[in-house]
Formats: sequence, C-alpha cells, structure tokens
Amino acid sequence: MSELTLGALYGAVTLVVMFSGMPIAFALGIVATGFMYFFMPASSLDTITQNVYEEMASITLLSIPLFILKGAAIGKSPAGRDLYSAIHTWMHKIPGGLGIANVFACALFAAMAGSSPATCSAIGSAGIPEMRKRGYSPGFAAGIIAAGGTLGILLPPSITMILYAVAAEQSLGRLFLAGIGPGILLVVLFAGYAVYRARKEYHMALDIYQKGGEKSAYLEDEHFTLKEKVEMLPRVLPFIVLLIGVMVALYGGFATPSETAGLGALLALALLACIYGVWKPKDLSPILGSSIKESTMLLLIIGMSLLYSYVMSYLHISQSAAAWVVSLHLSKWVLLAVILLMVVVFGFFLPPVSIILMTAPIILPPLREAGFDLIWFGIVMTVVMEMGLIHPPVGLNIFVIKNIAPDIPLKDVIWGVFPFLLLMVVAVLLLCFFPSIATGLPDMIMGAK
Repeated sequence: MSELTLGALYGAVTLVVMFSGMPIAFALGIVATGFMYFFMPASSLDTITQNVYEEMASITLLSIPLFILKGAAIGKSPAGRDLYSAIHTWMHKIPGGLGIANVFACALFAAMAGSSPATCSAIGSAGIPEMRKRGYSPGFAAGIIAAGGTLGILLPPSITMILYAVAAEQSLGRLFLAGIGPGILLVVLFAGYAVYRARKEYHMALDIYQKGGEKSAYLEDEHFTLKEKVEMLPRVLPFIVLLIGVMVALYGGFATPSETAGLGALLALALLACIYGVWKPKDLSPILGSSIKESTMLLLIIGMSLLYSYVMSYLHISQSAAAWVVSLHLSKWVLLAVILLMVVVFGFFLPPVSIILMTAPIILPPLREAGFDLIWFGIVMTVVMEMGLIHPPVGLNIFVIKNIAPDIPLKDVIWGVFPFLLLMVVAVLLLCFFPSIATGLPDMIMGAK
C-alpha cells in the first residue's frame, strides 16, 4: 500500500471512529493501536505503554495539572465573582462599561486559570445574569462571555501553548511572552465592540421608551460612591499579586515553567485559605476533585494523541504529507492560508489539544521550510483555534454558556458570538501584517532569535 493511500485510510478511519461518538482519547488510541496491529511489526504492540510513557515523561507537561489546580482553586470559589464585581464597580459609568468589565474580568481570570471553559463558567455565572438584569440582550451577554473565555488559551499561562511548545520544540517562556500582545489586542477589539453594541442597544431601548413602550433596564442609572469603589479594590489586589508573583518567578529566571505552575497553585490555595477561609477538607474537595478529573481527561487525550502521532510518523504518513505540501511550491502566504483553513475545519470537530498534537508533525516542517517564525505561527494558530471554541458545531464555550444560562436559546448564543469571530479574523490579519505584535515583547525581553 502506498504512503498516500495509507495516509488517506488513516485519516478516514479516524473520522469514522470520532463521528461514532466515542471520546476523543479512546478514538485516537484505538485507531493508533489498530494500525500498529495491521501495518507495523507485531512487536510494536508490546511497546505501546513504553511509547506513551516516554512521550509524556516531560517536565513541561508536568505544569498542566498544576495550572489546572490553580484555575480550579479560583473558579470553584467566590474569587471569580469578586473579581468581576470589583471591575464592574469602577467601569459602570463608561458606555458599555458592564460589557467591558466582563471582557477585562475574563482576561484577568484567563491569565490566572489558563482554561477557557473555567473562565466562561467563573465569570459567566455572575456576568450574564448581571448584564441581562441591566438590559443587555441575551445573545450579546452570552457572546461577550463566550468570546472573553477564549482568552484562556492565549494569555499565559496557557495549557494549549504548553502543548504547542512541546510539539514544536520551542521556548515556552518566549511563547508565553508572545501571547501577551495579541491577548491585549483581542481585549481591545472585544471591548470596543462591547461599547458599540451597548450604545446601539441603549439607543434602541430609548427609542422604544420614547414611543410609549416599556422602560428598559438599560435606561436605569446606577451609582457607586467613591467609598464603595475604594472598598472594592482589595478584592482585585490578591489576583494582581498572584499574577505578578507567577510572572516574576517565570520571566525573572527564578523558576522553570513547571515550578512556576506549582508556585501558582500554592499561591491560589493560600489566597483562598487566607481571604475566603477555604481550607477545610470539605471545602477543598470540589477543587481537588475537579482538578483530578480535568487533568486525567486532558493527559489521557495528550497520551493517546502522542501515540497517534508516533504511528503516523512510523508509517511515514506525516513526512509524506509534509513533503507533498512542500512539493506543491505554494507561495509563503498561500501555504499559511491553506494550513490555517485546515485548522479552522479541524476546529469544527476537535479541541485545541488534539489539533496541535495531530497536525504538528505535518504542518510545522513546511512552515519552517517557508521561513515562518514558529513562535509567531504558534500565536496565530492559537487565535484560530480560539475561534473553534465559539463556532458550531462543537464550540465548547457555547455549550458552557448553555449550561450556566440554559434559558438563552442556542440560536441566540451562536448569533451573539458571530461578531467576535469576525474580530478574531481581524486579529489574525493584523498579526500577519504586523508580526511584531506577537514577537516584539519576547525579542525585547529575551533577545532576538
């Protein structure tokens, strides 16, 4: 069987097994094991455990469950709601200020949790009811939180970036720094749209009221005294301390990424114990249980994805696919467009973790050959995968929103996130025209490559 035919069969079987509804980890493991049985030496089956262990015995991957623990510590406590309340108190006077507050709260929470679903759940559980209570349309409120949650895989510490650094053999510290500029860009774009949309909905509500209709909550004026605002500041301070402590430890050279993850988890637990009194076993049980379940699920997907990639490499499928792409002699930017379109299509069905580990052996060699900076591409790919978190049919964040706001129709949620998808496309174009948005900060701090 030719390598082309074998590769096509490998891909087709993978899609069939995944569409059967089987969990992704088991689907990838079964396909990889099946092809080992039929197309590789019989002795290779005896090495499955060893291969998975060797691929996962990475000190970088150790940081994943520790970052998950840090995110769970904040997400499963009142900390997320306090962060949101404090930002809202200071920004409520700005047109669309409540929407901006939610975007900023998502960004800050994402920078500490590193998880998009956790960000959606923690901020959305407080933010969506508050926005709807103040007149925001259900779709708009859902869209802000769903889109803001995607920042969890772009702003450091990002679990997705950790996996990309492993797959692409790039510096994790440089990759983390490269995500800050694009993360701020998306925050600005999202906040700008929140102002535009809120003003539009305000004027619509005002027009209806002036014509004798019902007075919308949009038209109600909300006041906070300076004393109330100042009293809210201590709610944000612990988050800032936690964020600065982790960043200083990582970029100051005091700790490796894995040690930084451990430090972040300990600081988060200490914050909960000191400020919220969460230290008893019954209080910690939901946090630890959630961390164990999410870590187990994610690491199982990683292990099976790595086995899947190993089989693909052994059978020369990935090498042949990469060589075929190079042989097309596509121009540099056409090659990038084709690869990103492929990532978008994969995003319809797969989470970012699987996309990275399954596609890296195929797409990275041609990109390297074309002269692309793989750190820069990692950021662009991350933004494109963020789009996968909020577009149907899988759109994980969409279903998180449906879970915390079940009365909002799915159609409204999808239309609510659509403008944010367009803003992400704008961000990708800006990164292509101005790559220093991503590469400038790491080059300035760590030196040019």
